[in-house]
Amino acid sequence: MTGLNELETYCNTLLRVDAFADYCPNGLQVDAGGGEVRRLVSGVSASLALIEAAAGAGADALLVHHGYFWKGEPAPLRGVKGRRIRALIQSGISLLAYHLPLDAHPELGNNRQLADRLGFSGAGPAEDEGGLIWRVDLEQPLEAGELLARISRGLGREPQHIPAGEGPLRRIGWCTGAAQDAIETAAALGLDAFVTGEISERTVHLARELGVHFFAAGHHATERFGVRALGEHLAGRFSLEHRFIDIPNPA
Repeated sequence: MTGLNELETYCNTLLRVDAFADYCPNGLQVDAGGGEVRRLVSGVSASLALIEAAAGAGADALLVHHGYFWKGEPAPLRGVKGRRIRALIQSGISLLAYHLPLDAHPELGNNRQLADRLGFSGAGPAEDEGGLIWRVDLEQPLEAGELLARISRGLGREPQHIPAGEGPLRRIGWCTGAAQDAIETAAALGLDAFVTGEISERTVHLARELGVHFFAAGHHATERFGVRALGEHLAGRFSLEHRFIDIPNPA
C-alpha cells in the first residue's frame, strides 16, 4: 500500500513528464478521494468498460496510457466524458494517465516493449527524435514477409503492410500508436521499414513514393505492453496488488 500522491510523484519522476510537451496532462487526472492505493489496475484506455472492470476488481487506482482532457476537446464534463468520470468517482477509483512519457521510457515504455516483442536486441531511440521513434540496424537483414510474420507473432494479429522498395530490410524503425505521419521522418532517417499502429489514406502514397515499407499493426495492439510493464514495476516497488485488464480493440 502507498499514498496516491507518492505514487504519482514517483511515476512523474521515473517517466520524466516535465521533458514532454504533450497533448494531455500526465499524472493524476482524477482524484476520487482515496489517499491510499492497495489495488492497482492498468489498461490501455480509460473507457467505461475498463472503469467498470477495474471497479469489479476492487481497484483503488486505474493506470492508463490514454486518459482524458486532450487538447482541443470540449471542457464540460458531460456525455461520454461525464459518465466515465462519474463512474470513477462513484467507484472511488483515482485515474493516473501517462501518454508520451510512457511511449519514450527506455525500459518500460511502449517502444522498448514493442522492440522486445519483436525480438530486436540493440534497439534504441533514433537520433534527435526524443525517444518517440526507435530503430534497429540488423546484422542479418529480413525480407518484408519475415518482418510481417514477426509482427503477427508478437502482437497476435497480422498488420497491414504497404510494400515499398526492393531488397531486404536492414534498418527498421517504429513508433507505437498513431505515428503514421512520421513516415517522412522515417525516410529521412534512412529506414527501410517503419512500424506503427495506425494508417491513413495519405500514408499509402507516401510510403510508396518514399520507398519505406509501412506496417500498421494496430494502435491498441502496439500500446498494450508499456502500461502493463509500468503497472508491474509499481506493484513490485510499492507492494501493490496489480492486474492488467485488456479491453479488446481492433483499431
